[in-house]
Amino acid sequence: MDRLLTAADIALRTLFAPPRTARPYPARPAPDDATQAKESGADLLDARQKRLSGALMRVNHVGEVCAQALYTAQAATTRDPALRRHFEESAREESDHLAWTRQRLDELGSRPSLLNPLWYAGAFALGLVAGRIGDPVSLGFVAETERQVAAHLDSHLGRLPAHDRASRAVVQQMKADEERHADSAVAAGGVGLPGPVRALMHAAGKVMTTTAHYL
Repeated sequence: MDRLLTAADIALRTLFAPPRTARPYPARPAPDDATQAKESGADLLDARQKRLSGALMRVNHVGEVCAQALYTAQAATTRDPALRRHFEESAREESDHLAWTRQRLDELGSRPSLLNPLWYAGAFALGLVAGRIGDPVSLGFVAETERQVAAHLDSHLGRLPAHDRASRAVVQQMKADEERHADSAVAAGGVGLPGPVRALMHAAGKVMTTTAHYL
């Protein structure tokens, strides 16, 4: 019952509460650097560039909503206390990403996905299934998910407007964190997933990112 209540609390806070961050916002300029402060803002972007950056950051925000759901479900299903702490620590780092992407959306005058509750529910269900199969598979699922997310973020660096320095700073830090999470999952005992499973995950991610780009 305690785990169920904790999971419900995290879901409500992820979807409806203002996100909080424990680390500094990557796009924040140094206080004494007025030029950088100007160049990191959304004021240098035209309307089309703002729409593009906003759409890409909305997709990234959806990914962080899903990450909260995934790690919460896996922490709830594992019986290994050390592994539960591992998932909970990863979720805390992902909550930084959730706050950063939401802040950047606000700066760009954009909005989160209208389908966030649906994305959260789907990711939570996948986390429960992976957790029930066993810890090695659950960790392998995390590793593969984080690798695919890192590759996706890398593609965004090629699509963001060249002078959208704020969005780029956020995406670069997120990419570094996701790669580290993947390595940590493998080091903790994650196993490689079969090719068809990886392909199915990629296809599902494509559907999600394409839809979230607009909705």
